[in-house]
Order: sequence, then structure tokens, then C-alpha cells
Amino acid sequence: MAGTVQMMVREVMDIRQASEYLGISGDTLYRYASEGFIPAFKLGNRWRFKKSLLDSWMVEKSGKRAEVEAPTPVAVVEKKPVRRAR
Repeated sequence: MAGTVQMMVREVMDIRQASEYLGISGDTLYRYASEGFIPAFKLGNRWRFKKSLLDSWMVEKSGKRAEVEAPTPVAVVEKKPVRRAR
């Protein structure tokens, strides 16, 4: 039973578990948490991550990319050449 529990992803994860879950380094995850870029909270002096909040955050971030439309082409305006100063 203990092996089964360890195989499952916990609802509240530490830096190591969350970085493995997200597929990023622990250092990067620590920086993201410190900057408020990723949902996290401190329990004592250690960062903790709720799996449900990370999942929601990933859906939100990936959804914004899917909604971005193709860039509108910009008309290029040719300028007159500038005379050189004598």
C-alpha cells in the first residue's frame, strides 16, 4: 500500500515533487514561486504547491496561447532618404 501512495501524485507537493510533476528544474520552480508567477504558498519557510491549482494554472496559461489570433500584417511605409549634412 505504501508503494501505491508514493506512486500517486499528492495534492500538496514540495519543490522536488512539483518540479518533477511540471518537468522543470527545482531552481526554476523556486524562482517562479518567489516571483509569484506560479501559484504556491509557504508552509513555515518551505514552498508548497497544490496540484489542483497547478493544473488550473496550466490550463489558464495554455488557453491564452490557443486564443491568440494570427498577427495582423503591418503595412510597410517607405520613407524618403535623408540628405547627408555637409
